Amino acid sequence: MFQKSILHLDLDDFFVAVERLHNRNLTGKPVIIGGIHGRGVVASCSSEARRFGVHSEMPLRMALKMCPDAVVVRGDFDTYLKQSQIVTEIVQEDAPVFEKSAVSEFYVDLTGMDKHIGCLKWSQELRGRILKESGLPVSCGLSVNKTVSKVGTHESKPEGFRLIAPGTEKAFLAPLPVRKMPAVGKVTAQKLSFMGVRTIKVLSEIPPLLLQREFGKSGLTLWKKANGIDHTPLEPYTEQKAISAEHIFPTETIDLRLLRDRLTELVMNAAFELRRRQKLTSVVSVKIRYADFNTYTRRKRIPHTAHDRALIDCTRDIFTKLFERRQAVRRIGIKFGNLVHGNHQINLFDSNSEETDLLNAMDKIRRRFGKGAILRAI
Repeated sequence: MFQKSILHLDLDDFFVAVERLHNRNLTGKPVIIGGIHGRGVVASCSSEARRFGVHSEMPLRMALKMCPDAVVVRGDFDTYLKQSQIVTEIVQEDAPVFEKSAVSEFYVDLTGMDKHIGCLKWSQELRGRILKESGLPVSCGLSVNKTVSKVGTHESKPEGFRLIAPGTEKAFLAPLPVRKMPAVGKVTAQKLSFMGVRTIKVLSEIPPLLLQREFGKSGLTLWKKANGIDHTPLEPYTEQKAISAEHIFPTETIDLRLLRDRLTELVMNAAFELRRRQKLTSVVSVKIRYADFNTYTRRKRIPHTAHDRALIDCTRDIFTKLFERRQAVRRIGIKFGNLVHGNHQINLFDSNSEETDLLNAMDKIRRRFGKGAILRAI
């Protein structure tokens, strides 16, 4: 049986790197990608800006106090999407199996490749191709599983390559802070720190049952990953075409407020599903079926987003133009099309810090208690 071999690739400071491709004057300067007004939020920033303490999801006003010389760029996801697609096609041409886990992040399963060309050589050649054909800097990590490869990538940044040889995973992870492990978020890291656990080595030595008692099911996952164990398979890359939802009224209605309320619920649940799957949409459709079974559909193109507010406003606008007959309605539906892969940072381009905090808090409740656990006030 072949030894598992997983390559992780991450495009360094992706949004900033794309902006620098189009504007060389930004090279070497602290750059902030995000809103252009005082209440905006930092979507991404360059390494030069991070040296001043700037980080994503920080209010723009605070970021500029910390780094007053920063150049602020509004950000254009359509441009980023085109560059991401270029890299995706490069990976797709040669990779036997790959997963696109974010707009700038990939995993490639190279298991068995050593029999032919060699995993290390193949990985280095792919990295060189990406840099040459896209012009974008990329860092890589190669190991026996996804967790260790991802940590290896981040330890090799910027523009580096890290090979973690089989059998050395635990020793590689041991001296690193627990916050550098993908399974550990801010809250978990804080709780571990209160327990006196600050390095992955100490975490790996804690009895699994104790971690399960403190963290529930995720406690065992923490222990396994701290010990370099991760059997999570790749999710092969496929392009999902659309996400849709419908509501059938038990009794046909002409109540405009009820129609809008149900429409808003559909949008919020579908938008949450977009974010859960790390997808963005640029085509919004609304469908109305009347009591006489005549069905009408209208759609609208918008900038790529997965943000509640933008999608609610768009669907309400479409509905207002579509609902002209003023007849009783049997069914309404929405559809988000032209889906692309993109993480939540894109939403920071068109929201302020309060809106972002609200969206993150609501999504956290939904992930724990279900999509219908919380809705915005109509």
